[in-house]
Amino acid sequence: MASAELRDELTCSICLSLYTDPVSLRCGHFFCRSCIVSALDAQEAAGVYSCPDCRIEYPERPTLEKNRKLENIVERFSSTRPYAEDTGIFCAYCTKSPVPAVRSCLQCETTFCDDHLTVHNKTLDHKLIEPTFSFGNKKCSLHQKVLEYYCPQDVACLCMSCCLVGEHRGHQVELLDEASEKKKENLKKYLDELNPQKAEIQIRVPNLQDDVKNIQEKASNKRKNVSKIFMDIRKQLEMAEKKVLSEVSRQEEKIVSQISHQIQKLEIQENKLSRKMRHVEEMCGVTDPIRLLQESDITVCSHGGEEDTGGDGGEVSSEEDLDEGLISLTLHRSMRDIVTNVTSELGVHVPDILLDVDTAEEYVKISEDLKTATDSEEKQNRPESSRFVTYPQVLSRCGLSSGRHYWEVEWDQIGKCGVGLSYLNIEKEGDQSGIAYNDKSWCLVLYDGECKVCHNSDELPLSVKPTCPTLGLFLDYEAGRLSFYELCDPIRHLHTFTASFTEPLHVVFYVFDGASVTIRS
Repeated sequence: MASAELRDELTCSICLSLYTDPVSLRCGHFFCRSCIVSALDAQEAAGVYSCPDCRIEYPERPTLEKNRKLENIVERFSSTRPYAEDTGIFCAYCTKSPVPAVRSCLQCETTFCDDHLTVHNKTLDHKLIEPTFSFGNKKCSLHQKVLEYYCPQDVACLCMSCCLVGEHRGHQVELLDEASEKKKENLKKYLDELNPQKAEIQIRVPNLQDDVKNIQEKASNKRKNVSKIFMDIRKQLEMAEKKVLSEVSRQEEKIVSQISHQIQKLEIQENKLSRKMRHVEEMCGVTDPIRLLQESDITVCSHGGEEDTGGDGGEVSSEEDLDEGLISLTLHRSMRDIVTNVTSELGVHVPDILLDVDTAEEYVKISEDLKTATDSEEKQNRPESSRFVTYPQVLSRCGLSSGRHYWEVEWDQIGKCGVGLSYLNIEKEGDQSGIAYNDKSWCLVLYDGECKVCHNSDELPLSVKPTCPTLGLFLDYEAGRLSFYELCDPIRHLHTFTASFTEPLHVVFYVFDGASVTIRS
């Protein structure tokens, strides 16, 4: 066990073998010279050098310091390794007390200590190997003779009989030791090829770990920002609720006050009429005609006259009701302000996009509100202008030249449509005028449950199958990103174009086979 632990201490962490020409870095870690040189060569392209063990970075290529003492320890360990290693293999002739074996004889299939090996070597010239109990794999299974040769053609180890009379007769064979040395050389070359790959991985892993950390930090900050936004929304909703409820209460108080005032007036009139009615009833019971006729407090008026009603109609006006329009307007404005504040907080603008009839191809019908483009079988008979001629397309009136913008469009799932952005100076006629066939436009095409993205005649079919006719488009002009989203639940990202935009971008629609596309408010 002690020998195994010592071997671990003398093992290079790159090649996992005993140190060869050991050198050290300033951080104190040791490597084979060839191993660390290969690792540093691989790191040179990145411009950052680091220790493969502790990852400490060096601004410049570190110098390598040779360690002669460690080299001597490795050499001494290698020379005494048969004694030092706790193999559990002992000399077959030391019967009184077990003595570790130093060599094994293939022909005799036995093991020897130093003393018995000397006696053996004086009398026999046999092939000796490292101490082992397994002699079967050292001999030919067919002839039971020692394996001495190697056949590269059949990739097999052979004995003398295999070479002379066996199926390998006539093959070019090599001595085992020579073949072994050749393979070691090949393995060393292969190791030299693997070391840079390992060093590159050792560089990439920390970089990827840094990427993970950065993403986690960004996600954490984004969660905090989203929580803050929703906290603000809740506060604004509470304020909006109070504002709308206050308006309802104000109207209620005003109307109830008016009705209460009318009720008071009517109650006064009722009391007055009650007194008058009691007096009239009293007069109706008078039997003296002279007294009755001389009573001056009673004036008989026609039915419904002012004398009876006090001059005011007793009914509440039908206009005295809650102003539903005002309440709805207050609610709408409050909610609109919340949305405006949220989009402002996010730094996103929701543009009011209107289609430009003057650019619409003659069979493209534009709605009165300039929000919908439809492929029509009827010619629209509009005045000639700088409109599309070859393809059924239309541009928006205004362009987007800076900032971050978001808008939504809806396809009626009929025919074939394309939505995207284009420079205003796009060709209006010819093959290059199609929004999929030039470098001045970027679009998403939808048809028959399939979709693809197109730019400059390059088409990329998307693996997703659209299930929702409504799409969201997000433009970050300065960052050069145009993203398409399917507004299903949950929202699904479809594709993002990256480009360096140099001119204002106009919304562009392509409609074919009766397709219709609408800009949603």
